[in-house]
This record gives sequence, C-alpha cells and structure tokens, in this order.
Amino acid sequence: MDVLETLRQRGFINQLTDEKEIENDLNNKQISFYAGYDGTANSLHIGNLVTIMALRHLQKAGHKPIVLVGGGTTRIGDPSGKTETRKVLSESNIDENAQAIKLQLSKYLDFSEGKALLVNNADWLLGINYISFLRDIGTHFSVNRMITSETYRSRLDKNETLSFIEFNYQILQAYDFYILNKEHNCTLQVGGSDQWGNIVAGIDLTRRISGNHIYGMTFPLVTNADGSKMGKSVSGAIWLDENKVSPYDYYQYWINVDDRDVKKFLLLFTELPLDEIESLSQLEGADIRKAKQVLALEATKITHGEEKAQQAIKQSEVFVGNTENAPEKMLKSEQFTNGEISLIDIFNIIEFHKSKGEARRLIQQGGARVNGDKIQDIDFKVKIDEIQKQAVIVQSGKKKRAKLTIEN
Repeated sequence: MDVLETLRQRGFINQLTDEKEIENDLNNKQISFYAGYDGTANSLHIGNLVTIMALRHLQKAGHKPIVLVGGGTTRIGDPSGKTETRKVLSESNIDENAQAIKLQLSKYLDFSEGKALLVNNADWLLGINYISFLRDIGTHFSVNRMITSETYRSRLDKNETLSFIEFNYQILQAYDFYILNKEHNCTLQVGGSDQWGNIVAGIDLTRRISGNHIYGMTFPLVTNADGSKMGKSVSGAIWLDENKVSPYDYYQYWINVDDRDVKKFLLLFTELPLDEIESLSQLEGADIRKAKQVLALEATKITHGEEKAQQAIKQSEVFVGNTENAPEKMLKSEQFTNGEISLIDIFNIIEFHKSKGEARRLIQQGGARVNGDKIQDIDFKVKIDEIQKQAVIVQSGKKKRAKLTIEN
C-alpha cells in the first residue's frame, strides 16, 4: 500500500493541493517535506501528534522530513485559529523553547545519517533587510487576497484586533517554504487544516519567484467525540515532555478516552496494522477497556518508550486495585453551582480534611488526584454530569480515596 493511501485510510488527509502529483512523487522518488512548530512553549503537546505521526509514516516510506522550529516566526505569533493577539515572548525564551522542541522531536523521527533535518527559521528571518524584503518578496502578495483568507477574515468579521505584525505572518511562513525549496529541494509542506492559507501562500510565492512546483497537504484538527478540544485532561494540557506530564498520567489520558474515539485514535496515534485496529474496534461494552489498554500502551510507547510504558501499566494496575473497592461518598445536587463543585469543597464535604485551608495546601503540594490525574490547580472543579456519567475517584494523599456519587 502506498503511503498516501495509508494516510487516507488512517484518517490523516484533510486537503491536498495537487493530489495526483503528490501521489506520483511519493510513489516514485524520495522527496523532502516539512512541517513547522512554533516556540511558544518548551514542549509540544498531544495536539501536535497528528502531524508528528504523519511525519513518521512518511519517513518510514522512505521520504525525508524537515522539521522547522519557528524561532523567527514565533517572535510574531501565528494568528491562525486565534481570536486575539498572542503574547510575544522574550527572544531568550523562544530560543530555549526551540532547542527543547528540537530535542523532543528526535524521539519520534530518525535524524541519523541525514535521514531527517532540523532547521530554525530564525537563521534566515532575523537577518532580513526590511526594504529589500518588501521589494523582493512583499510585491508578490495581494492584500485583497490575503484578507479573504480564513485566518484573517474571521478576526476582521468579528471586529477583533489583527495587528500589523500578525498580518505579516503569512508572508514569512510562505518565505520559509520558498527558502526550504531553494536550499533543500523541499517540495511538500504538511500541517493542520488551519495552515491551509499559509501553505498555499508559500506555494504561490515559490512559483512566482523560481517557477518551481511545490505542494501542500493538511490534516484534520482532531476533536473528541463530544466536540471538545482534544488534548485536555482534568489536570490540564497533555504535554509530550514527561517533566510536564508523567508517563503514568499520559497513559491515563489515553485509557480514559471516550469509547467513541477509540478507533479513530488507534488509527491516528498508533502504528498497529489496520486489520488489528478493525478487530479492536469491534469490542463493545466492558471489553472496550481492552482496546483502550492497547491504545494507551501503544501511544505511550511511541512518546515515552517501552520501559516507561510498562511502568505506567503497573502503576495503573495498582491504582485500579486500590480504587475498585473505594468507599462511596455522596454529594447533593444543591452543593453544585452551575453544575460544578470545587475539589477543595469535595474534600471538605466528604471529610478528607478538617478545613478548606488544609485541602488547599494538599492540592498545592501535589497530593490530590482525580481519576489518577494529579491536580495542582486549587480552583479545579468537578462537573456533576461527569459523576453521573462515569465513576469519579478522588484521592487525597496515598491512603484516602473515594468514589463520588450523587444523591438520588
């Protein structure tokens, strides 16, 4: 099976600029392709995994990934999918984040013997002469066309601020594609569906300047079955850095996904054969837990390695064993405000702590968990519908555990 068909069957493909040309190149020669990541944090997160997994599939098919860390463009901030101007980080923070992301991506891709390349667009963007850039590059862009892009139009239609510096982002990303084509013969850019306008701009710029034909491929922005944003847990964002989210908590995220998402996530975030995924997706009822265990194991192995994935399984088994017989503690519906109740209030009501201050300190010190996820946000709240829908286990320290229920 060719790699484009593999990506199709696994649910990666959203849009292609030139489907036949892309398929022909992928099947008949080695190509260089790139994806970009900004430097707003010192770790990538689960939201980046769709692109990362696609890079892995393409590399395993014999193609060469170029990973671009946006050390330059992060100084502006990508307005794509944003409703307000992003806070600009210091240059030192951006550079530190870029270095951390480079190291992190080395876990997913093979950079040995030139099989993949890491670049930072700060290397060519920071030295740009503004007047020369306007004359040589800016002249190829039409403001009329740019403001019709979804990236900009959505902000303008809502009368939300779009700064001049953000308006330049598309031009700079387009220039990245031109530079990579010129310097590394990169012919394909891949990214999330919100990057479509930026990718097309790079294709158009390169054609105008050099006459070269290059292409674009986008992937869907994945949401959970209930429509919520993927990559969030009760404790916050799911980072790929184990210092931010432990392998155990990472494993717990996957094993607790909605039953309706299991097949989709097996296709996107594991490398299991399609027939095995199809077999797992047929499991129903209590047996769906087995499919989730496979998903959690395979996803954790890719990000944290076999050894830490196995350790996460052992920790999970201990947690499940300790909580299966957890005593039930009842909450009353009138104790919820707008369908929510704080973890501090829960600990106080079920008498895990003598005072709210004691509960607050326990949370701040990292001794609280909800369904196995460490909670350190003193404002964390549990929703009443979560308790009604599934078991919610709260834990204070190593010994105090309770299964929450709602009266009546």
